[in-house]
Amino acid sequence: MTIQFSTKIFSQADVNNPKQIKASLAMLLAQSSDCLVLAYSKADLDALAATKSKSGILVELDRLLGGSVAHANLVGDLDGQAAATCVIRAEKSWAASGAKVKRVLLVCLGDIAPASARSLNAYSKIARAALKHLSGGSIKNALWFIPSFALGHRADFIAEEVRLTIQYAGDQAYRFGVRQPAMKFKAKDKADTFAHLIFAGNDACAKELKAAVPEGAAMVEGMHLAKDLGNLPPNICTPTYLGKAAQGLSKKTGLKVEVLGRKQIEALGMGSFLSVAKGSDTPPQFIVMRHEGGKAGEAPIVFVGKGITFDTGGISLKPGEAMDEMKYDMCGAASVIGTMYATALMKLKKNVIGVIPTCENMPSGQATRPGDIVKSMSGQTIEVLNTDAEGRLILCDALTYVERFKPKAVIDVATLTGACIIALGHVHSGVFSDDEGLVHSLTKAGHASLDTVWRLPLDAAYHEQLKSNFADVANIGGRPAGSVTAACFLSRFTEKYKWAHLDIAGTAWKSGAAKGSTGRPVPLLVNYLLEQK
Repeated sequence: MTIQFSTKIFSQADVNNPKQIKASLAMLLAQSSDCLVLAYSKADLDALAATKSKSGILVELDRLLGGSVAHANLVGDLDGQAAATCVIRAEKSWAASGAKVKRVLLVCLGDIAPASARSLNAYSKIARAALKHLSGGSIKNALWFIPSFALGHRADFIAEEVRLTIQYAGDQAYRFGVRQPAMKFKAKDKADTFAHLIFAGNDACAKELKAAVPEGAAMVEGMHLAKDLGNLPPNICTPTYLGKAAQGLSKKTGLKVEVLGRKQIEALGMGSFLSVAKGSDTPPQFIVMRHEGGKAGEAPIVFVGKGITFDTGGISLKPGEAMDEMKYDMCGAASVIGTMYATALMKLKKNVIGVIPTCENMPSGQATRPGDIVKSMSGQTIEVLNTDAEGRLILCDALTYVERFKPKAVIDVATLTGACIIALGHVHSGVFSDDEGLVHSLTKAGHASLDTVWRLPLDAAYHEQLKSNFADVANIGGRPAGSVTAACFLSRFTEKYKWAHLDIAGTAWKSGAAKGSTGRPVPLLVNYLLEQK
């Protein structure tokens, strides 16, 4: 089951106007809904507890609900701390006010000083707390009243809040194998009962809502696709499967998809890419996805995703422990495919291209050996000192290939180095670029989606570690600054356009009890596209 998101506008609903609060709440309560989600502030709670001249959301709601809110406060169910929640269920006394909602979920904004009100981090905590109550129970649909979360301080953040709420709701609703029967591997898995989130607003926020809800919904579809691809077992999600998955999207959307096979890859001179694919019986694929939403001839934004569908390390074999997680080494490719799908669903008025080199990295009698020298599409020769540094070997040819598009910007996405996990853990993705504007745009998009990045250096001095006695460049630079030297390697193939590299090794998936693909950095990339003029 896929969660649905929609918009409903109540023209006269204005909880920020003391004279209209009661009428606004009455309209909302009259809706047939499993749950009405309202936000309140600590000041509203204080007003409810006061004995004179009462006003505010909780006061008026209490009058309409026959004292239910005051009773909840009396027994200690209401709290003034940010993200505190309280569910009030329907009673017979509600009928007098015409209430049809089955329950009201109250969530506290805390002390809404203007400085704290502008923090998306603070809002995310509040949204997550509210969404937690909507999942796993008998609630099938909910009405989320956005103006109550604004309270006069956050009007210019409404679009970001809505997209973030949808992002979290979609993330919470995701179940692997539920959306597509072909992916159902566990017989007892069930979809969440919660299926429809309606964002209610008024004329003041109608424009933002009508734009942000479909944007957020498209982003969630892209995230879900990226998660599904990442979570599939590697015996199913092969390079051939990825190619067919991309082609399948062209039938559902306006995407134009081309998949190149081994002979075409050879004809392009992609010796570096093919050196990684040599050890596997599964043929490599080179996927090109085009969204032509902009003007003819307009320079496209290009995403390049690393698609190693399983990484044994090749001859430089990885340790056996947790090697199963190397099915996630194609999460860069999955995120690019997911982003392209979201872009097409939004019918974004921009030209966007996704390029995905994909293969397996396997050990065999045909596999590339440490010490081999290969020739890249750019003409540069590469001494392969470690076959487990294979991602950069397939990306470098893809980065040369995209020169033909004369791109506005190129962003590659890859689970490239364990060193990035050591540097940044599982919080931020690493971003590398010499273009200050591109770094600023990606950082801003990360803040807007809370799919954050952290800039790491790309100084020329690090290139010294990549010197080879026998080729133009070595594919590794030793243990020091491993993620930096990997980015430096890629930068040698990107001199003809603006470029940034995202190392998502620490953010693309989770291990342990929560094991699974995160869908990152689809939210980051979608927000980046939305911000581009």
